[in-house]
Amino acid sequence: MSFKDDSAGADSRAFVLGPILVLSTIFLLTMSLAMVSHKIGLSTPAPVLAAGSIIFCCAVAVLAILGLRHIGRYEKLGFTDSLTALPNRRSLHVDFQKHDRAGQEIALALIDLDGFKLVNDHYGHFVGDAAIRECATILKDLAGDEASVYRLGGDEYALLISGPVAGTLLEGLCRRLIERLAKPVSVDDRRLTLGASIGLSRKVPGEKLSSSELLRRSDVAMYASKRGGKMRCTWFSAAFDQSREQLKEMDDELRAGLANREFRLNYQPLVDSRTRKVVAVECLLRWERADGKRVGPNIFIPVAEESGLINAIGLWVLRQACCDALEWDDITLSVNISAAQLRNPEFPIQLGHILEETGFDPERLELEITETCLVLDPVVAERSLAVIRGFGVKISLDDFGTGYASIGFLRQFRFEKLKLDRSLVVQAGEDEGSRAMMLSSITVARAMKMGVTAEGVETQDQADMVRAAGCDQIQGWLYFKALPAEEIAQHLGKPVGTATPTELRDSKVA
Repeated sequence: MSFKDDSAGADSRAFVLGPILVLSTIFLLTMSLAMVSHKIGLSTPAPVLAAGSIIFCCAVAVLAILGLRHIGRYEKLGFTDSLTALPNRRSLHVDFQKHDRAGQEIALALIDLDGFKLVNDHYGHFVGDAAIRECATILKDLAGDEASVYRLGGDEYALLISGPVAGTLLEGLCRRLIERLAKPVSVDDRRLTLGASIGLSRKVPGEKLSSSELLRRSDVAMYASKRGGKMRCTWFSAAFDQSREQLKEMDDELRAGLANREFRLNYQPLVDSRTRKVVAVECLLRWERADGKRVGPNIFIPVAEESGLINAIGLWVLRQACCDALEWDDITLSVNISAAQLRNPEFPIQLGHILEETGFDPERLELEITETCLVLDPVVAERSLAVIRGFGVKISLDDFGTGYASIGFLRQFRFEKLKLDRSLVVQAGEDEGSRAMMLSSITVARAMKMGVTAEGVETQDQADMVRAAGCDQIQGWLYFKALPAEEIAQHLGKPVGTATPTELRDSKVA
């Protein structure tokens, strides 16, 4: 709501002026009738006119007193959040103007709760509202007289401080808030873990900066905190705006690239550790722009995830990969799924439509997801995976050994395959500790009836090590680089050798 919006005040003034205008009209009509009566010779007793005048004046006075009280009440409501009783966004803009006129430094923090969506999804809006009120209480207790606290809407709050060291005080306050929200928050009989991402901005004396711009900068910095891993506070930097412009440009290029068919798929075969035959292929996305420049997935995938374009790109990848793999009998097709796709509640339905349209056997499809996909939104992920498994599609945990997956985590999501990250394979060949970690991971996977694939195998020693450790499949440049779809069929059904040193160098370039 803009601070110029005065609808509440207008309503309250109408509440007062309306009855007064009605009484005034009645009084004027009465006086007019009295004057007409006097002219035609009918006399109106003076005491009646006097009494009428006195009653009118008293009524107007009473209405004015009551109305002024209501005006104050309505205007206060216009500056207050109804759920938490905190000052609202409108109040923030007005307070900023007061501090700005004083000519002091102003610092603003925008606070967004990290886990609020999960609370709403899991427990419902009643508990969500209670969590919002409890966080408001925590904020007020922490801020005390040091800062003004506002609720901007949804799960967003703001803190405003003015004074010579406003920025320093605000940052310290925000760090204490992050520490507090890292602990469970008690709501009714539940203990909820919320956390917060915070964006900070400031206006120094003499700087021409509006409250809306300061709020925008804090919002940009808050999203930088979220991208940086959440549970942190970040000061706004001019580089953020430059980065946003670059992201916008790449987003436009991505959309054009998808429309102009600039994306292509390569496939890296996975080899059975015993027979050395190709048993699966992993689909890998490549983008070669119209100007000939190649852009790596590590650059454009995060941009696509942030803009939401990853859903359209991901569906194109799935559909194209299923069409390509129709000709490769009995070969499993492995496709990577991003966290944003898995959080999309429509994704399982869209996957079902693709399987039906292409006629691809769902039991030959394997979706690879990372630990991050599941940790960010475990409730939604578990629901989506249950639907996907209902089609007969397998689920593989990719990049195992780089994150925070526990045994309980593996049991909760029941993966069909575990893919050991390249870094774990490399380290296992260099020190006993990493080797013991790799062996224990394989043992756990075996106990849970999961297959195990070793990724990033580049040397024969590494291949011998993971084969002896019990890995079912081996993937890496030792056997294959990523190949175009038309080159896959020639490698099926027969044992493969290892790549030559020259081929390894070429695959690394590709």
